[in-house]
Amino acid sequence: MLVHRRFNLSIVLSCQSTQFSAVALQGDFKKNLAYISQLGYQGVELAIRNPAQIDYPALYQMLERFSLNVPAIGTGQAWGEDHLSFTDPNMDVREAAIGRVLAHIPSAARLGSKIIIGLLRGKTQPGQDRTQVEEWLVDALIRCANAAAERGVSLCIEPINRYETDLVNNVSSGMELVGRIGAKNLGLLLDTFHMNIEEVDIAASIRQAGDRLFHFHVADSNRWYPGAGHLDFGGILITLEGIGYTGYVSGEFIPLPDPDSAAQRAIDHLRQVVINQEGRGS
Repeated sequence: MLVHRRFNLSIVLSCQSTQFSAVALQGDFKKNLAYISQLGYQGVELAIRNPAQIDYPALYQMLERFSLNVPAIGTGQAWGEDHLSFTDPNMDVREAAIGRVLAHIPSAARLGSKIIIGLLRGKTQPGQDRTQVEEWLVDALIRCANAAAERGVSLCIEPINRYETDLVNNVSSGMELVGRIGAKNLGLLLDTFHMNIEEVDIAASIRQAGDRLFHFHVADSNRWYPGAGHLDFGGILITLEGIGYTGYVSGEFIPLPDPDSAAQRAIDHLRQVVINQEGRGS
């Protein structure tokens, strides 16, 4: 089986400065949008710490100017910078985390974006009861999914490796959680960096997610740009095509050797993978 179509590609861009290492581009927002468009990406995945700090009319105007779609909005900075989570022992913190997701819904509806739930879900802290933590997580996701559904917005739970959280590390646990909640607008975001750590077989796990795969992140085995490690992105794209995935393939990787080079090499490698596959079929 060969890759027969070119996937829509996007890359993560932070709207505000962040300490999170796996964001290739941040800083001068307008300059970065121009560069992303120039490289040939069709979309830009926006990492937004706090929607209240964003000038959305100006944002919409810039996205239109550079003809970029926004397939997804990342919420991880609310965890990393503001220490919010769905499972914090403090109820006020849990409510603030839910409120942060709800605040993204209007712009997500306007842009046609999905909202990513990554580390904002939190983790089980020392002394916490795991059953209680899971109940808080389920309650938060139900509330967010219900509110998002009213505006036609979908949410994506991202399985993240065991070294960063103990809640939802792989596709199996992600699918179990999605099934437990039962919301049609709740699915998974899979990330090849985390999958390389947690999944026995990346292709089989993609197939397991099936039509619940709402968004897809690419980074190589070392979390550098695709092509800098040992992952088989040709096989990964073939598998995505095989399950009928029509969403974006979005780069989330560390900015090495430098941000511009990482963004350039990522799209070059993914394009070349498709060209190579097409060549084999000729």
